[in-house]
Amino acid sequence: MTQPSDKALVPFVSVDNMMRLVHHIGIEQMLIEIAGYIEDDFKRWELFDKTPRVASHSDVGVIELMPTSDGEAYGFKYVNGHPKNTSEGLQTVTAFGLLADVYTGYPVLLTEMTLLTALRTAATSAMAAKYLAPKGATTMAMIGNGAQSEFQTLAMKAIVGITEVRLYDTDKAATEKCARNLAGMGVSVVKCATPEEAMHGAQILTTCTADKKNATILSDNMVGAGVHINAIGGDCPGKTELAAGILERADVFVEFPEQTRIEGEIQQMAEDFPVTELWEVITGAKTGRRDDKQITLFDGVGFAIEDFSALRYVRDRVKGTEFADMLDMLADPDDPRDLFGMLQRSKVAA
Repeated sequence: MTQPSDKALVPFVSVDNMMRLVHHIGIEQMLIEIAGYIEDDFKRWELFDKTPRVASHSDVGVIELMPTSDGEAYGFKYVNGHPKNTSEGLQTVTAFGLLADVYTGYPVLLTEMTLLTALRTAATSAMAAKYLAPKGATTMAMIGNGAQSEFQTLAMKAIVGITEVRLYDTDKAATEKCARNLAGMGVSVVKCATPEEAMHGAQILTTCTADKKNATILSDNMVGAGVHINAIGGDCPGKTELAAGILERADVFVEFPEQTRIEGEIQQMAEDFPVTELWEVITGAKTGRRDDKQITLFDGVGFAIEDFSALRYVRDRVKGTEFADMLDMLADPDDPRDLFGMLQRSKVAA
C-alpha cells in the first residue's frame, strides 16, 4: 500500500489529545490564552465575514454550522444542542471544527470542539466581564450547574479574579457535581438552595440552563443595581432566561446583533431595542461600564469568530507537538488532473 504524501495529511486533535493539551498547559492558563486570541480577533472584527449560524431545528434539538473567515484563514464549527440527551446518558452539546487556508482551500486543522467550545465559551464570558463587571468583583452566582459551570467559574477566577462562586441548580445532583469538581481549585464554593441565595452578595450573575424554552430564571425584582449579568443560556429561538424587565433596566452588550436578536435574551424585545456590540467596547469605540450603579448584561449566544479564535489557538499550540495525529484526508495525485489514475494505481498497489 502506498503511503500518503505530506500534502494529503491534516493535523487532527482528538478528544484524548485535547484533554492532554489542557493538562499540559493548565486549564486556567489555557483559558487566559484562548481569551487573548478572542480579544485579538474582536479588535479586528471588521475584517471578518459575519453571518448568523446556519441552524437546522427539530423537535428534539438543533444542529448548526458556524462559519467565518478573516480573508487568510477560514473556519467553521459543527455543533448540536439536544437537552434531552442528558437523560439518555449523552452530551447536550457536541462539536467539531475545521480551519483552512483561504489561498489553497486546504484544511490545516481538524479538531474536536466539545471540550474546546466549553473553553472558548468560558473564555469569552470572562473576557466580556473584564470590560463590563464591577471593578474588584470577587463573587459570582452560577445559576445552572451543568457542563459549562466549572469552566465558567475557572475562567472568571483566572481572568476577572473572583474568589467565590455560589451555585444553584434545580437539579441538586448537578450542584453537588460542580462543587465536587471545583474542590481544591482555589475558589470558595457555596451550595445554595434558591437562586436568591446564590445571588446574595454576588457582583456577577451567570445564567446557563439547558431547557430550550422561554423561562424566567431571573425575575426583575431579583436583580439590583451595579451587577454584571453574564447571560449565556439563550442560544436558540424560543429560549430565554431573563425577565424582560431586567433588559429594560440594563445596558445590553452582544456579539453579533443579527444573530442575538434571533437567539438571545433580546429576542423578547422590539427589533430596535438598543444594544452595544462587544467589539466596540474592546476597541474603545464605545463605553462599557460607566459607574457602580449600572447594570451591564452580556447577552452571549456564541459566535463563529470566537470558534475561529479557538481554532487558531489550537493550530498554533499543537504545531510540532505530540498533541495532534496526522490524518490522510486529502487526495494528492501526482498529476492534479488525474484523480482517476491515482484511484486505479491504488488498486494495483493493494
